[in-house]
Amino acid sequence: MIAISVAQINFAVYVPLRSSASTTLAARKGDSVGEKSGAESDAKATADDLRGFSLEDQVGFLLRKAHQRSSLFFSDLVPSDLTPTQFSILFRLAEQGPMSQNSLGRSVAMDGATTKGVVDRLVGRGLLVTERDPSDRRRHIVSLTPDGLTILDQSIDRVREVSQATLAPLKPADRRTLLRLLRRLA
Repeated sequence: MIAISVAQINFAVYVPLRSSASTTLAARKGDSVGEKSGAESDAKATADDLRGFSLEDQVGFLLRKAHQRSSLFFSDLVPSDLTPTQFSILFRLAEQGPMSQNSLGRSVAMDGATTKGVVDRLVGRGLLVTERDPSDRRRHIVSLTPDGLTILDQSIDRVREVSQATLAPLKPADRRTLLRLLRRLA
Protein backbone atom coordinates (compact mmCIF):
# COMPACT_ATOMS: atom_id res chain seq x y z
CA MET A 1 0.00 0.00 0.00
CA ILE A 2 1.27 3.49 -0.80
CA ALA A 3 0.96 6.03 2.02
CA ILE A 4 1.82 9.71 1.81
CA SER A 5 3.23 11.58 4.81
CA VAL A 6 4.27 15.17 5.20
CA ALA A 7 7.61 15.79 6.93
CA GLN A 8 9.11 19.27 6.96
CA ILE A 9 6.83 20.20 4.04
CA ASN A 10 8.39 17.45 1.92
CA PHE A 11 6.30 14.58 0.63
CA ALA A 12 7.63 11.07 1.10
CA VAL A 13 6.10 8.06 -0.62
CA TYR A 14 6.54 4.77 1.20
CA VAL A 15 6.33 1.63 -0.90
CA PRO A 16 6.67 -1.86 0.59
CA LEU A 17 9.59 -3.78 -0.89
CA ARG A 18 9.65 -7.51 -1.63
CA SER A 19 10.47 -8.03 2.03
CA SER A 20 7.88 -6.65 4.42
CA ALA A 21 10.09 -3.66 5.29
CA SER A 22 9.21 -0.18 3.99
CA THR A 23 11.58 2.26 2.36
CA THR A 24 11.32 5.84 1.13
CA LEU A 25 11.42 6.32 -2.62
CA ALA A 26 10.88 10.07 -2.85
CA ALA A 27 12.45 11.27 0.39
CA ARG A 28 16.01 11.79 -0.81
CA LYS A 29 17.62 15.29 -1.02
CA GLY A 30 18.22 15.77 2.69
CA ASP A 31 14.80 15.57 4.32
CA SER A 32 14.76 13.97 7.71
CA VAL A 33 13.17 10.74 6.49
CA GLY A 34 15.27 8.28 4.52
CA GLU A 35 18.56 10.20 4.46
CA LYS A 36 21.28 8.25 2.67
CA SER A 37 24.83 9.09 1.75
CA GLY A 38 27.04 8.50 -1.25
CA ALA A 39 25.90 6.01 -3.87
CA GLU A 40 22.84 5.07 -1.80
CA SER A 41 21.36 8.57 -2.22
CA ASP A 42 21.62 8.24 -6.00
CA ALA A 43 20.03 4.81 -6.09
CA LYS A 44 16.92 4.35 -8.18
CA ALA A 45 14.03 2.14 -7.25
CA THR A 46 13.84 -1.12 -9.15
CA ALA A 47 10.87 -2.03 -11.29
CA ASP A 48 9.72 -4.43 -8.56
CA ASP A 49 9.81 -1.61 -6.01
CA LEU A 50 7.54 0.53 -8.20
CA ARG A 51 5.16 -2.38 -8.91
CA GLY A 52 4.58 -1.38 -12.53
CA PHE A 53 3.47 2.15 -11.65
CA SER A 54 3.85 4.65 -14.47
CA LEU A 55 3.39 8.36 -13.85
CA GLU A 56 2.59 8.83 -17.54
CA ASP A 57 -0.53 6.65 -17.09
CA GLN A 58 -1.99 8.67 -14.21
CA VAL A 59 -4.99 10.84 -15.02
CA GLY A 60 -3.99 13.68 -12.66
CA PHE A 61 -0.51 13.89 -14.14
CA LEU A 62 -1.85 13.94 -17.71
CA LEU A 63 -4.54 16.50 -16.88
CA ARG A 64 -1.93 18.74 -15.26
CA LYS A 65 0.30 18.52 -18.34
CA ALA A 66 -2.65 19.31 -20.63
CA HIS A 67 -3.58 22.23 -18.35
CA GLN A 68 -0.01 23.54 -18.53
CA ARG A 69 -0.20 23.40 -22.34
CA SER A 70 -3.48 25.31 -22.34
CA SER A 71 -2.19 27.85 -19.81
CA LEU A 72 0.84 28.63 -21.96
CA PHE A 73 -1.39 29.29 -24.97
CA PHE A 74 -3.70 31.38 -22.77
CA SER A 75 -0.88 33.62 -21.52
CA ASP A 76 0.42 34.07 -25.08
CA LEU A 77 -2.91 34.72 -26.80
CA VAL A 78 -5.25 36.45 -24.35
CA PRO A 79 -4.78 40.19 -23.85
CA SER A 80 -4.86 42.21 -20.63
CA ASP A 81 -2.93 39.82 -18.40
CA LEU A 82 -6.05 37.80 -17.62
CA THR A 83 -5.68 34.34 -16.17
CA PRO A 84 -8.02 31.50 -17.16
CA THR A 85 -9.63 31.76 -13.72
CA GLN A 86 -10.19 35.50 -14.07
CA PHE A 87 -11.64 35.02 -17.54
CA SER A 88 -14.07 32.43 -16.15
CA ILE A 89 -15.27 34.88 -13.50
CA LEU A 90 -15.78 37.68 -16.04
CA PHE A 91 -17.53 35.38 -18.49
CA ARG A 92 -19.88 33.88 -15.89
CA LEU A 93 -20.94 37.35 -14.71
CA ALA A 94 -21.61 38.46 -18.30
CA GLU A 95 -23.54 35.26 -18.94
CA GLN A 96 -25.63 35.18 -15.76
CA GLY A 97 -25.52 38.73 -14.41
CA PRO A 98 -24.60 39.97 -10.93
CA MET A 99 -24.55 37.32 -8.23
CA SER A 100 -23.23 36.65 -4.76
CA GLN A 101 -19.53 35.95 -4.46
CA ASN A 102 -20.38 32.51 -3.08
CA SER A 103 -22.64 31.62 -6.04
CA LEU A 104 -20.07 32.98 -8.46
CA GLY A 105 -17.35 30.75 -7.01
CA ARG A 106 -19.57 27.67 -7.17
CA SER A 107 -20.54 28.47 -10.78
CA VAL A 108 -16.88 28.27 -11.87
CA ALA A 109 -15.84 25.45 -9.50
CA MET A 110 -13.74 27.56 -7.11
CA ASP A 111 -13.58 27.45 -3.33
CA GLY A 112 -14.51 30.54 -1.34
CA ALA A 113 -10.98 31.69 -0.54
CA THR A 114 -9.84 31.44 -4.16
CA THR A 115 -12.97 33.22 -5.38
CA LYS A 116 -12.41 36.07 -2.92
CA GLY A 117 -8.80 36.49 -4.03
CA VAL A 118 -9.70 36.51 -7.73
CA VAL A 119 -12.60 38.91 -7.20
CA ASP A 120 -10.41 41.24 -5.10
CA ARG A 121 -7.76 41.34 -7.84
CA LEU A 122 -10.37 42.07 -10.53
CA VAL A 123 -11.96 44.77 -8.35
CA GLY A 124 -8.48 46.28 -7.93
CA ARG A 125 -8.12 46.39 -11.72
CA GLY A 126 -11.51 48.09 -12.07
CA LEU A 127 -13.06 45.12 -13.92
CA LEU A 128 -15.56 44.19 -11.19
CA VAL A 129 -17.44 45.93 -8.40
CA THR A 130 -18.83 44.44 -5.21
CA GLU A 131 -21.70 45.70 -3.09
CA ARG A 132 -23.32 44.44 0.07
CA ASP A 133 -26.56 42.62 -0.63
CA PRO A 134 -29.32 44.86 0.78
CA SER A 135 -31.33 41.78 1.82
CA ASP A 136 -28.36 40.08 3.55
CA ARG A 137 -25.52 42.34 4.69
CA ARG A 138 -23.18 39.33 5.04
CA ARG A 139 -23.35 38.64 1.32
CA HIS A 140 -21.42 40.49 -1.41
CA ILE A 141 -22.93 40.90 -4.88
CA VAL A 142 -20.36 40.93 -7.67
CA SER A 143 -20.93 42.75 -10.98
CA LEU A 144 -18.97 43.51 -14.14
CA THR A 145 -17.90 47.09 -14.78
CA PRO A 146 -17.94 48.55 -18.31
CA ASP A 147 -14.14 48.03 -18.39
CA GLY A 148 -14.64 44.40 -17.36
CA LEU A 149 -17.13 43.90 -20.16
CA THR A 150 -14.73 45.50 -22.66
CA ILE A 151 -11.83 43.23 -21.59
CA LEU A 152 -14.12 40.20 -21.79
CA ASP A 153 -15.29 41.18 -25.26
CA GLN A 154 -11.67 41.54 -26.41
CA SER A 155 -10.80 38.14 -24.95
CA ILE A 156 -13.56 35.75 -26.06
CA ASP A 157 -12.27 35.05 -29.58
CA ARG A 158 -8.73 34.69 -28.23
CA VAL A 159 -9.90 32.12 -25.67
CA ARG A 160 -11.46 30.14 -28.52
CA GLU A 161 -8.02 30.20 -30.17
CA VAL A 162 -6.52 28.85 -26.93
CA SER A 163 -8.84 25.84 -27.08
CA GLN A 164 -8.07 25.30 -30.76
CA ALA A 165 -4.32 25.50 -30.17
CA THR A 166 -4.50 23.20 -27.14
CA LEU A 167 -6.42 20.57 -29.09
CA ALA A 168 -4.51 21.03 -32.38
CA PRO A 169 -2.59 17.73 -32.15
CA LEU A 170 -5.89 15.81 -32.10
CA LYS A 171 -8.13 14.88 -35.02
CA PRO A 172 -11.57 16.57 -34.96
CA ALA A 173 -13.32 13.38 -33.81
CA ASP A 174 -10.75 12.94 -31.02
CA ARG A 175 -11.30 16.57 -29.92
CA ARG A 176 -15.04 15.98 -29.61
CA THR A 177 -14.45 12.74 -27.73
CA LEU A 178 -11.99 14.34 -25.32
CA LEU A 179 -14.36 17.23 -24.56
CA ARG A 180 -17.28 14.85 -24.09
CA LEU A 181 -15.28 12.68 -21.68
CA LEU A 182 -13.96 15.69 -19.74
CA ARG A 183 -17.53 16.97 -19.32
CA ARG A 184 -18.45 13.60 -17.83
CA LEU A 185 -15.56 13.80 -15.37
CA ALA A 186 -16.29 17.41 -14.45
